[in-house]
Amino acid sequence: MPWQAKYLLLSLIWGSSFLLMKVGLRTLAPLQISGLRIYAGTLTLLALLTLTGGRLPRERRTWAHLTVSSVFLTVLPFSLFALGEERVSSALAGIGNATTPIAALFFALLLLPSDRLSPRKLAAVLIGFVGVVVITQPWESSGRPDLLGFGMTLVAGACYGLGWTYNRRYLGGADLGGLSMPTALLVVGSVLMAPVILGWWALHRDTYAAPWSGHADPTGGGWLTPLLCVLALGVVGTGLAYMLQFDVVRGAGATVSTTVTYLIPVVSVVLGVLVLDEHLAWPQLLGAAIVLVSAVVIGLPTRRRTRSAGSAL
Repeated sequence: MPWQAKYLLLSLIWGSSFLLMKVGLRTLAPLQISGLRIYAGTLTLLALLTLTGGRLPRERRTWAHLTVSSVFLTVLPFSLFALGEERVSSALAGIGNATTPIAALFFALLLLPSDRLSPRKLAAVLIGFVGVVVITQPWESSGRPDLLGFGMTLVAGACYGLGWTYNRRYLGGADLGGLSMPTALLVVGSVLMAPVILGWWALHRDTYAAPWSGHADPTGGGWLTPLLCVLALGVVGTGLAYMLQFDVVRGAGATVSTTVTYLIPVVSVVLGVLVLDEHLAWPQLLGAAIVLVSAVVIGLPTRRRTRSAGSAL
């Protein structure tokens, strides 16, 4: 399968993840969703890695960098998106994901010495921030999005930008190909998530009898549909999606791979409106368009000036 097809499939999978999280929140707490998502994805890739005869990395240095990378590519964004969706719609959470290329540009300046901030990209970043301000509607005293919830989704999107830039800087030469790196990333994430889940449960033992216990569905539905949605989020939206993401990075580069976030908000908004009957006010739609334009401009290749043969004296 060419990387372009994987790119499109990835945008559809990750765009639908916000819908799946929203349904999962009916009977599961946010950290339960992020934990189950990581564990289901890890088991999926471990099974596929075994079937294909692959192996995990062996170098301690690689695992150390994977630990840092996994914090920003699994534990933090998965948890923050689920926490944010307790306060905002799935459509708006998907829009928050569009900040990934903007964050990636900032972190590339810190971690990648060869990258430079051109005037065009600086203007795009400023325009992107204007789009975020429009979404939050600071001129309105009521009816605007929950700032804490939307802020969580923005930070989650920024985590992806940092995580993939860190991967590019420190793990670019350690990739064994195949399922090795995405599986290792999720294995580390599953280890990191265990104390987070246990710590959360220790603070909520009066509500949840066990770390895996859910709560009643306020919509009157059962627990099966939310559970299946979260399992799909883990198996497909995490396990298989990270396999596709690494393939896109190998085939087109890290910069192109982050542009998948251009399509994710579109998918999340369409699904949120059609399936969950969510509604976005015109400032959210206008702000989302501004942020997406900013992200597209940032992703455009930088033109390099070349000297003519006659002037190169």
